[in-house]
Amino acid sequence: MHQKYKSFTVAEAQKKLEHYCAYQERCHKEVRQKLRDLNMIPEATDIIIGHLLEQNYLNEERFAKTYVRGKFNIKKWGRRRLTLELKRKDISKININLAISEIDIDEYTDVFNDLAEKRADSIMESNKLKKKKKLIDYLLYRGWESYLVYDKVNELIK
Repeated sequence: MHQKYKSFTVAEAQKKLEHYCAYQERCHKEVRQKLRDLNMIPEATDIIIGHLLEQNYLNEERFAKTYVRGKFNIKKWGRRRLTLELKRKDISKININLAISEIDIDEYTDVFNDLAEKRADSIMESNKLKKKKKLIDYLLYRGWESYLVYDKVNELIK
């Protein structure tokens, strides 16, 4: 059985990718994957990515900052998780550090304390050690630094 793929000209694919990038900030890896999904050849991919960079549709620094702000404010992720997820998206170390440094330290500690206290209150576990472990696992998974997590858990659960 022969499968028919829709093929796009460079101009059509470029238009599609402009909309794709205008809708939401994208990283280079996502754009490359999208072009692969459209069955574009590597030469066309490079031309389109070059165009997107020139026209400022694609900007890794802007993506990193937006990503960090969104995941920190909405999902309450800590620095470790944010760094890990950006590395997975092949964002450069410079842009990762730049984006992470934009988080206000006071806001960071406030969010961490609120999150830890709310979660500690919601864990229905009578065994203190199990409760501690659940809270520690939750906070570490969210990417908060271990020294913060252990100090806070020992402060909250005595």
